[in-house]
Amino acid sequence: MLSRTGRPFVQTVFGPIAKLFVKMGVSADAVTLTGTVLGVALSLTLLPTNRLVVGSLSLGGLALFDSIDGQIARLTNTSSKWGAFLDSTLDRITDVAIFSGLLAWAYLHGESGAMRTFLMIGLLAAMGTGSVVPYARARAEGLGMTASVGIAERADRLVIILFSALFVGLGLPQWVLLASAWYLAAAGLVTVVQRMAVVYRQAHETTE
Repeated sequence: MLSRTGRPFVQTVFGPIAKLFVKMGVSADAVTLTGTVLGVALSLTLLPTNRLVVGSLSLGGLALFDSIDGQIARLTNTSSKWGAFLDSTLDRITDVAIFSGLLAWAYLHGESGAMRTFLMIGLLAAMGTGSVVPYARARAEGLGMTASVGIAERADRLVIILFSALFVGLGLPQWVLLASAWYLAAAGLVTVVQRMAVVYRQAHETTE
């Protein structure tokens, strides 16, 4: 999902909803947890059953809607390290669910032969490198350094993979999803290397 800082457009669109939730007494953590449950449920029910169009659109809309937790936290002055930790941790769960749903789709509905094999490998690789990217940043920050660089931020990965699944669901060939999966796998690897290089420089600067 989107970070708790949100984006101007999203804040404008969903701001009234956030204010309504505040009046109803709904907490930021409750929105975060609900968004994750819905994201996992949609990913593991719609995608494997070949409902790529409705699944991609639903997950994309949910990603935007989830930014409400940050707005609620600001409106109620409840922003905290716990909230940031919960949001980031549950984001990883949602990511795994999305890629797992697409993996199940590829196994059940993908073209037979090499196409399905390479698609599944690409999705697995993209999920793997996508998991290491945030870990590298979190580990660097835990050591007092920064590593917020790279070409494969989470929002970018979600946009690419969900749009690709949407287009395939609308009738485009499956190599569109295949190409996107392998691009994300490579971009994730490049991002990890970029973050390692940044941390390496910082670590050596502190010892000089």
